[in-house]
Amino acid sequence: MGKKSKPRKSWREKLADSKDLPKVEKITEKMSKRWGTGTVVIPAPTEVDEIMRKVPEGKLITINEIREILAKKHGATICCPITTGIFAWIAANAAEEAALEGERNITPYWRTLKTGGIINDKYPSGIEGQKMLLEMEGHKVIQKGKKYVVVDYEKHLVKL
Repeated sequence: MGKKSKPRKSWREKLADSKDLPKVEKITEKMSKRWGTGTVVIPAPTEVDEIMRKVPEGKLITINEIREILAKKHGATICCPITTGIFAWIAANAAEEAALEGERNITPYWRTLKTGGIINDKYPSGIEGQKMLLEMEGHKVIQKGKKYVVVDYEKHLVKL
């Protein structure tokens, strides 16, 4: 018999697993070329989800706004863009997983955009699904090259 493989974690289990996060660290010399000096917060996945969850219908947020909120919350210079993006993706998949099981109160991940108002094509419902959900909430989505952008997204950004 081969090794028993561990059952894969569900998206919601991944979201709930904060490991030892959040944590604030000094920006290393290597990172400072890209991020400047000071401190960087590596947020917990649930913190990213919490902010995404607060975006009301008709409003939007970008990953950069989420990063600003988290940096301020933890008194850090910046919030790590890589983990924030990954945790937003996990939150989106956890929400979709919950929706498939009949949950109604899910994180409205389609309201979280990339920089420049770009729809995240890695989110579970893909471009088409998010475009439909955003249009149902009154937004206009257009294609720019290979990307899909919410028109005048800046006017709809939520202030949290």
